[in-house]
Amino acid sequence: MADPHLSDTPAEEPYRAGFACFVGRPNAGKSTLTNAIIGQKIAITSSKPQTTRHVIRGVLHRPRAQLVLVDTPGLHRPRTLLGERLNDLVRATWSEVDVIGLCLPADEPIGRGDRFISGEIAALHATVLAVVTKTDLVGPARLAEQLAAVAELGEFAEVVPVSAVTGHQVDTLVELMTSYLPESPQLYPDDMLTEQPERVLIAELVREAALEGVRDELPHSIAVVVEEVHAEDGLTRIFADLYVERSSQKAIVIGHRGSRLRDVGTRARAEIEQLLGTRVYLDLHVRVAKEWQRDPRQLRKLGY
Repeated sequence: MADPHLSDTPAEEPYRAGFACFVGRPNAGKSTLTNAIIGQKIAITSSKPQTTRHVIRGVLHRPRAQLVLVDTPGLHRPRTLLGERLNDLVRATWSEVDVIGLCLPADEPIGRGDRFISGEIAALHATVLAVVTKTDLVGPARLAEQLAAVAELGEFAEVVPVSAVTGHQVDTLVELMTSYLPESPQLYPDDMLTEQPERVLIAELVREAALEGVRDELPHSIAVVVEEVHAEDGLTRIFADLYVERSSQKAIVIGHRGSRLRDVGTRARAEIEQLLGTRVYLDLHVRVAKEWQRDPRQLRKLGY
């Protein structure tokens, strides 16, 4: 006679929830991969270092799991008080996540920056996966070489080649990251994609647009503060200030007869309309805050 306490029905998978982040040197594909997984733009992207300045959490909801992706600034050699604060923010975040994906672009050789970051995260309690990004840019032979080089870089729980652009193996990466999360009740409501305040997301989209096409020394010098947001009758009016450190930088951002600032507004407005789901009127002004990256009072005012 069969034991009534035994059942052929498999036990239900435990619910898992926790925090993960992607790390890597600038332009390794961290923010692009975060956006691809969440399915909505929550992190701004650029080839310039220090593009991300805030910790932004994106929430991916699965039937038996909740993966909270934390997009952080990149670790770098700080030259200002802002740089020091960003590095402190990065290390604090790394110490609190459950899973870390070390992003290594398939089309670039592993370098000192990759080894430095790999060493930094090796001592953390998080499970570390190596994520070989941008696989759409290389052929099979180059990818095989990179995977072999990654295997020599350190001990990783998994090595996963992906392309955020084509979606290749992104779902596989999500499943693996989720499997290493702790058993936990749900952390965020079902309808939450990000806990980042709307104004911060808007400011980041304006800054992303401003980073396009400016000289290399400018990205670190640009900050954006959203002063007012008014929504009525399907139109959202947004008034924002772009801060730079010198009058010469102000002229660069504005451009000849305001041409560059108009381009910034056009690009940013399209992204913000997608974010908010409404028509947007965007009013931008450029202001000078001398040496704001080194001034604690001004850093506070600008939200750092």
